[in-house]
Amino acid sequence: MTAPFGARLVEATAKRGRLCVGIDPHPGLLDAWGLPQDASGLERFALTCVEALAGEIAVLKPQSAFFEAHGSRGVAVLERVIAESRSAGALVLLDVKRGDIGSTMAAYGSAYVGDGPLASDAITVSPYLGFGSLTPAIDEARRTGAGVFVLALTSNKEGASVQRAVGADGRSVAQAVVDEAAALNVGADPLGSIGLVIGATVGETGLDLSALNGPILAPGVGAQGAGAADIERVFGGRANVLPTTSRDVLRHGPDVAAVRAAALRARDELSVNA
Repeated sequence: MTAPFGARLVEATAKRGRLCVGIDPHPGLLDAWGLPQDASGLERFALTCVEALAGEIAVLKPQSAFFEAHGSRGVAVLERVIAESRSAGALVLLDVKRGDIGSTMAAYGSAYVGDGPLASDAITVSPYLGFGSLTPAIDEARRTGAGVFVLALTSNKEGASVQRAVGADGRSVAQAVVDEAAALNVGADPLGSIGLVIGATVGETGLDLSALNGPILAPGVGAQGAGAADIERVFGGRANVLPTTSRDVLRHGPDVAAVRAAALRARDELSVNA
């Protein structure tokens, strides 16, 4: 039986630090690395990232869309990224942001946290068809010991109109998401496996996170402007926060050693507030 994701995350971050690095084969980065805009360029980019990062960094976060854009060959590369990253000891958080209902959500769960070739240690999901719509994927994640990170308060400017809206019970939509996630983590030790996504650049969240007992993915470190001080300001030094960066590390490629060194610098800079 695989240990629950929350427990595996605590162990991984104790050994490797709490940084999460995105593997984002953005067309601009492929150009910057001198790689072609095709599946061969994608493969060289992604596997270079795995070589540079998977042996040192606790969590890697491939962005599924950039792989899917290359069709079946791109998805085949994603399968290799997941398998080789996990083999090297990194946890893989697949950034898919799926959100649907019923059998469709169950199929997403089977695809990404089930037993197939795209199965990852955790995924991102969207609760905006109602938190309960996530149940099939969450149930599958619990069966396999995977984690689920639910979008709560994101850094894109469009998100605030929905996420900060206040319902009839006086809670913001984001707080309602927090409370639903917290209820699923009750009693988990050392940490629950249902996490949240809260942007590192959102400023004052207005959220009560005290009962969460789960991890928080905090994208926005580096190129988007957030640093260690922002992580401290937004999250108050909570130990279960995973600061996330991608372009600020990946721009140092295609040299493997340079990418690895940039990731380790970012990890060490953030460790002062861990």
